[in-house]
Amino acid sequence: MLGRRVLLKALGRKMSFHAVKFENLALKILPVDESKVLGSRRVEGACFSLVDPDPVENPEVVVLSHEALKLLDFDVINVPDSEVADFFSGNKLLETWKTAAHCYCGHQFGYFSGQLGDGTVVYLGDRLNLKGERFEIQLKGAGKTPFSRGSDGRKVLRSSIREFLASEALFHLGVPTTRAGSCVTSSSTTVRDIFYSGNPINEKCTIVSRIAPTFLRFGSFEIFKSTDSETGRDGPSCEETHLHILPDLLNYTIENFYQEIWSEYNDNFEKMIQAFYLEVVRKTAYLVAEWQCVGFCHGVLNTDNMSILGLTIDYGPYGFLDRYNAKHVCNNSDDGARYSYEKQPAICKWNCRKLIDMLKKVASEEDLYKSLVQFDDYYEKYYLDKMRQKLGIKPRSETEDQEFVKSLLRVMQKTGADFTNTFRVFSLTRTPNESNFEDSMNLVKSRVLDFCTNADELRRQYKPNISQHELEMVQALANTNPQLLSLMGGRRLLSEMRKMEIYEDYKNITDVEKRTDDESHWTEWFEKYTERLKVDWPADTSEADMDERVAKMNQANPKFILRNHLLQGAIEKAESGDYTEVKRLFELSKKPYEETHALEVEKLFPQCSSSKDQKDASPADAAALEKYFSRPALKDLDIRVTCSS
Repeated sequence: MLGRRVLLKALGRKMSFHAVKFENLALKILPVDESKVLGSRRVEGACFSLVDPDPVENPEVVVLSHEALKLLDFDVINVPDSEVADFFSGNKLLETWKTAAHCYCGHQFGYFSGQLGDGTVVYLGDRLNLKGERFEIQLKGAGKTPFSRGSDGRKVLRSSIREFLASEALFHLGVPTTRAGSCVTSSSTTVRDIFYSGNPINEKCTIVSRIAPTFLRFGSFEIFKSTDSETGRDGPSCEETHLHILPDLLNYTIENFYQEIWSEYNDNFEKMIQAFYLEVVRKTAYLVAEWQCVGFCHGVLNTDNMSILGLTIDYGPYGFLDRYNAKHVCNNSDDGARYSYEKQPAICKWNCRKLIDMLKKVASEEDLYKSLVQFDDYYEKYYLDKMRQKLGIKPRSETEDQEFVKSLLRVMQKTGADFTNTFRVFSLTRTPNESNFEDSMNLVKSRVLDFCTNADELRRQYKPNISQHELEMVQALANTNPQLLSLMGGRRLLSEMRKMEIYEDYKNITDVEKRTDDESHWTEWFEKYTERLKVDWPADTSEADMDERVAKMNQANPKFILRNHLLQGAIEKAESGDYTEVKRLFELSKKPYEETHALEVEKLFPQCSSSKDQKDASPADAAALEKYFSRPALKDLDIRVTCSS
C-alpha cells in the first residue's frame, strides 16, 4: 500500500475526490461504543461513540481552504460546489468514512465537569496521506451526539466563520494549530441567545471541516478520573474494569504521533510515558509563547481545549490584542478573567499539571512533576527568543532581556499602543552606526505615537459599566461582607471599581495632553532601545547582517491579524449572503508578514474595494486598504464575543 502511494506521488497523479480512502485507525485501535441510541448519555468504557450526522437543508459553500484539504489528498478544485457542500455538511458520506464522536472530560474554569465529549463534532476518518503523514478530518456542527448535553449539536455561521479563518490564519502566522478545510452553511436554522440576554434569534446552521493529525486533548485522558472532591463528578471510565484503556490510549497516541519516543522507549512503558509527558510540556510551552508573541488570546483554556500535540484547538471567543493590555479578556463570559492574556502561560502550565493526575496511574508522579517544573524554562526560552527577533536585538542575559521586554510592554500598556502595528514598525529602525539612524528613529517614534489610544478610547476603556450607586455598594460590601459580594459576582464588580479609580484620572484628559504624556514615555524607552542597539550592532557589523536583522524582524512581526472588528464586518456581510469579505480576510491571512500582499488581494476582490467609499482612491493605492491594518474605531470597541455559538 505504501509503495503504491509513493508511486502515485512520483508520477504526479492526483487522486479523485471519491478515490481517497480512509483507514479510521483511531476507531480500529481504541474502544468504540457502537450504540447509536439518541440523546445525551454517559458513555462508559469507550473513547468514541458511533453517530450519524444530521442532514441540513440546501448546504452552500462559504469558503474552502484547498491547501488544508490537500493534507488529506483531497483535490476539490474541479468538483462542483454543490457536491462539496453535500459532503462537507455531512449530508453525504464517502464510502470509507466511519462517523463517530469522541468522549472526553475536562476541567472548565478550574473545576472538573465530568463527561463532556464532542457535543457538536463528528469524526469522519483518518488516513496516511501520500507523504506518509496521518491526518484526521471531522465536521463541527454536524448534529447531536451522546455528548450534546441537551443542545442541538449545531454551530452557526458567525462562530464557524471565526473558527475557519482563525485556524488558517494562525497556521500562516506560524503558530501550531488545527486546520480548517471548509465552511458550509445552510438554510436550516437553530436558535441562539448570543449574549445570554433573553433575546434568542434564529441563525443558520453551519459546518466547518477540521483537520489535524489527531484531536486528542488533555481531557481525553480524564475519562478515567475518579470522583472529584470539589464537584463530586467523575470520568465515565473511572471504574477498575475500564482502566486498561488508559495504557491502550497512551500507546496509540505515542506510536502514531510521538514516533521517536515510541521507537526509543516502547520496551519500557514507564520511561516512555515520562518522555512523552516532557514533550507535551515542551510543546505546550512553545504554543503559548507563540500566542503571546502575536497577541493571541484563546478565551477558554479548559483542559478539554488543550491539544495533546500542542496545537491551538477549539476556537471559541478568541481575539487578537488591539491596544496592548496585559489584562485583556477576549471572552465576555469570563467574568473572573481566568483566561486573560497575561494568565495564559500559567493556565497552560496548570492544565499540564492536571494531566499528571491521569498519567500518575501508570508512571512515577514524582518524575512527572520534575518534567512539569521545566515548563517555565521552556516558555521563557521560546518567548525571549521570539521577542528578541521581533525587536531586532541579540541575546544577552536572560534576566536583562526579560527586563528589557517588560520595559517595552509597560510603556505600551501606559500609552495604549497597538500591539501588532507597534512591533511591525520597529523593523524601520536602523542601528545607531548607520547613517540614517536618526531619521529612522524619528519616523518610528512618530508612527508609534500614532498607534497609541486617543483620549476618547482611553475613557471608553476604563469607564465602568455600573452606576456610581452600585460602585458605592460594592465598596461597602467589600469592607463588611466579602462573602456576599462573592455570591453577587464579586470579581467582576471589584474589577469595575478598579476601573472607576483609573477612570477618574483620565476622564478630563485631552488628546493633546494624552499625546504629550505618551511622547514622554516613549522618548525614555527609545533611549534604552538606542543604547541596546549600539551594543548589539557595533560599527563593524556587515551590511548583510543588517539586512538579515530587518528580514527576521519582518518575519516575526505580522502586518495583518484577524481583528475582531474585521471579523464582525465579514460575518455581517455573510449573514446577508455575501461571502466576499470572508474570502478576502482569508486571502489576507495567507501572507500576514508580507507588506505588499494586501495589494494583490485587492485585485482579487475589486467588487469590495474601499475605493467605492473613497471616490478619489485607486484600488491599487495601499491607503485604500488601511482599515485592514488599523486599530478599531471607537464604535468597534464594544464588539462582544461569548461562548454562545
